[in-house]
Amino acid sequence: MVTDYNICLGTAGWGVWHSPNAGTSWVRHRAPFPLNSRIQALVAHPTAPHTVYAAGDTGLFVSEDGGAKWARLGQPEALPTVWTMAIDPVEPQTLFAGTRPAGVYRSRDGGEHWHKLSIDIATECSIGTPFVTSLMVDPSAHHTVWAGVEIDGVFRSLDGGDTWTHMETGLYDPDIHAMAIAPTTPPRVYASTAGEMFASMNMGESWQPLGIRAKWPLPYARGIAVKTDDPSVLFAGCGETTTGEKGHVLRTTDCGETWDVLTLPSPTNATMWGLATHPAEANRLLAFSLFGEVYMTEDAGESWRKIAREFGEIRTAVWLPH
Repeated sequence: MVTDYNICLGTAGWGVWHSPNAGTSWVRHRAPFPLNSRIQALVAHPTAPHTVYAAGDTGLFVSEDGGAKWARLGQPEALPTVWTMAIDPVEPQTLFAGTRPAGVYRSRDGGEHWHKLSIDIATECSIGTPFVTSLMVDPSAHHTVWAGVEIDGVFRSLDGGDTWTHMETGLYDPDIHAMAIAPTTPPRVYASTAGEMFASMNMGESWQPLGIRAKWPLPYARGIAVKTDDPSVLFAGCGETTTGEKGHVLRTTDCGETWDVLTLPSPTNATMWGLATHPAEANRLLAFSLFGEVYMTEDAGESWRKIAREFGEIRTAVWLPH
């Protein structure tokens, strides 16, 4: 078994868990995380391979050694509850944070100070308060930034976050769960929702549904991730509902036309909530269920192992090389 990488998990109420050996052993970090911290976002630094940021309802934190030690970054009151983060790959001192209530914030100094951006997101929706579930900076055009909102659809900025446009054509379900960019030519942008996955080949000007209800065993679409060395390969997690009792990990090798249900070591205990990739090893993928199960593959989904330890509610995950 490969054990030469770090795993960090962000949980609801238990802060950050860290494994220095690919899930063999675990430490739950207390300091500097306040008791009962909800960590909704973990994001790896694009050029510093051992640096990772964590954020949630108690502020922003950073680790520079793969998750072994953490420090608070900036002031805890600088941001509302953070649900997602993104880093500019060309100017990594520029960070973006998506929050609840729904807003997008930008830092130009690596997270020390934050400014709320002007973006016309709904203040109310069918679930009460909308929140930003996904942020992406286009690696091939880093002034293009995407925000997905539950429940208010997709927004796009072409100037690094200064101005935003609501991208609506064809996106008939605004309940955005996750987004991903595939570096095809032109780039393909994906968005998953409560009952569909959409793709855009024209920078979000129009969207087409992939018809997953006819192709997937369960209709509730959650996390999505593009294979880092092959833009035609996309992984996805699904389930029955938000708190469904089972879920699956799926893979397409043709940009969503056809899908395979990947074989896990055992039936999952809940909806498969999220996925984590890293360019250091394109065939390695981490997948986790909402209720604490973690699965790893080293061969792009052909075979999997289940992490022996189970956790509470997992909200986010990241893995980093040693």
